[in-house]
Amino acid sequence: MKIKILYFAWVREQVGRSKETVETNASTVAELVDELICRDAAYGAVFKDLSQIKVAVDQELSDLNTPLIDVLEVAFFPPMTGG
Repeated sequence: MKIKILYFAWVREQVGRSKETVETNASTVAELVDELICRDAAYGAVFKDLSQIKVAVDQELSDLNTPLIDVLEVAFFPPMTGG
């Protein structure tokens, strides 16, 4: 399946792009992350400490165990702070 992936803030800077569309066989966000890490060292650096990454699936805050059934978009971003 094809999934649009969005990257925000320092995640975007590390990966070197703000978005991409990938062909994946991943069934969960965690499996998608594993596939991305295998593609390039930049992804490995971004996903090295998953406690520093938040994820949204189809614009809803999710976690790494979220299934990717009929998903159109996954977004990765750092935790946010308010003020």
